[in-house]
Amino acid sequence: MEMSLSRKLRVPAAASLAVLITLVFRMFAILNATTVGFAYLIAILVVAAWWGITEAVVASVIATICFNYFFLPPVGTWAIADPENWVALFAFLVSSLIASDLSNRARRRTAEANARKMEMERLYALSRAILAMESNQPIGDRIASELARICEIPAVAIYDRTSDLVHRSGLGELPEVEARLRQIAQTGSPSKDDRTGTIFAPINLGGNSIGSIAIRGAELSNTALHALLNLIAISLENARSREIVTRAQAAQESEEFKSTLLDGLAHEFKTPLTSIKAATTALLASNVSDAAQQQELLTVVDQEAERLSRLVTEATRVARIEAGKIHLNREWHSVDILIQTVLAQMEPQCDGRRLDVSIAPNLGTVLVDADLIQLALRQLIDNALKYSPRKSVIQISSQLAQGKVVIAVRNQGEPLSEAERVRIFDKFYRGRNVRRQVAGTGMGLPVARSILVAHGGDVQLLRSSESGTEFVVSIPVGV
Repeated sequence: MEMSLSRKLRVPAAASLAVLITLVFRMFAILNATTVGFAYLIAILVVAAWWGITEAVVASVIATICFNYFFLPPVGTWAIADPENWVALFAFLVSSLIASDLSNRARRRTAEANARKMEMERLYALSRAILAMESNQPIGDRIASELARICEIPAVAIYDRTSDLVHRSGLGELPEVEARLRQIAQTGSPSKDDRTGTIFAPINLGGNSIGSIAIRGAELSNTALHALLNLIAISLENARSREIVTRAQAAQESEEFKSTLLDGLAHEFKTPLTSIKAATTALLASNVSDAAQQQELLTVVDQEAERLSRLVTEATRVARIEAGKIHLNREWHSVDILIQTVLAQMEPQCDGRRLDVSIAPNLGTVLVDADLIQLALRQLIDNALKYSPRKSVIQISSQLAQGKVVIAVRNQGEPLSEAERVRIFDKFYRGRNVRRQVAGTGMGLPVARSILVAHGGDVQLLRSSESGTEFVVSIPVGV
């Protein structure tokens, strides 16, 4: 309605401009036909540049009539005495019409160029937005949302043929387009609904149809539409390829985890099983008659059986943590008791190694899952025992710092290289120099970090030099 009213006002305004020029020149008694003609011509060019060809033609006709009646002799009549004036009048009319048409064409080309420029800028912005997308929602939803936002399209619907889903976005509605989108994807023929102004187009890649799109309320050139369809097709295919690669990597990691976990368990089970077997063999052979020796062997069996039970429990927890399933059963626990419990559990694995323990007084209590925190601490101490000389000392200290309980575990093993420091918390990663010398799964430190992060804390490699390697655990107090 606003456009129609504007056009209705432009035509009489263009005619009024020709009349106004006539009145001005008549008022100042300027009867030089050449000067008046140039004034009309300039006015017509301005009208054509600002408004369009229709308004310029109206202004040309009115100017020709006024030029003939008021400025060509005999003035005040429609007759033209001199034949040369006929030529001048006709030349003026033709010149004004040609100039109007040329000006209008230039105006249209400028408008088209600006429109193409804006389309390219929006496509570039859309491509950047697609590249920066996160994978927390389906790719079709994200593309539709960004397309509606960046290109200012009222309503968009994208049909992904692989998933058989229709993704919508925009403030407008596209009712009952699913069937038509599926049909367009199958036939591969674009179409347009003139009643609603909705454009339907197939999304093809490599000659194969992978979906279709419906756009309502936007005027796109064929070039921009084809570029948009190609961009969407490439984005959908890239997302699908990344999903396949991610699944393959997840499957590979899962298989690798199972294999390394079984290898680690087999090695860990070997020591307690050997001890149990030796003790039970001695008892069954009746070689041990002394009651004290029998009690000692039974104690060994009990301790090693408990160790086996703990290993199975830990393996189950590690598997759940690796799958991202960490359920915290938080309770208030004394930090001193947590550390002492872990040290008591690790005593059989120390094999006579000296532990230099320094626990600061008044550490207080923390709201944690005791089993998981102890599992994390056992992983760090076990890591220190495995990767340090057998006769070296393991240093364990704890203190309060900046509202956190800080527990440090330091060993005297070989320093880590810069590359190893970067990857030390990666799943399954083990140092090149020890992976064949020391049994393990490469899951200890990643599991410890996952547990601490779930509690709002962390575990970090503080330093690694010739004097030793130190890991630091931080647990928030009062969380």
